[in-house]
Amino acid sequence: MITINIDKAKAIAHDKRRQARSAEFAPLDIKATIPSEAVAAEAARALIRTKYATMQAEIDAATTINALTARIVALEGA
Repeated sequence: MITINIDKAKAIAHDKRRQARSAEFAPLDIKATIPSEAVAAEAARALIRTKYATMQAEIDAATTINALTARIVALEGA
């Protein structure tokens, strides 16, 4: 029987979350340095922060591998 370590699975899920968050932030990091686009870029960054903070809480709250897998599938599909 295969045993899955939920803590290690959560760590992997968090790594995937961080990678996705970084990819979304990349274009906004550049726009944030352009004075005419800085306000809009920061507003978009705030939305991304909220999105991924919620996702982090959902990953931390997951108690089964199925719940964790669903979260990652939704992340990869986004």
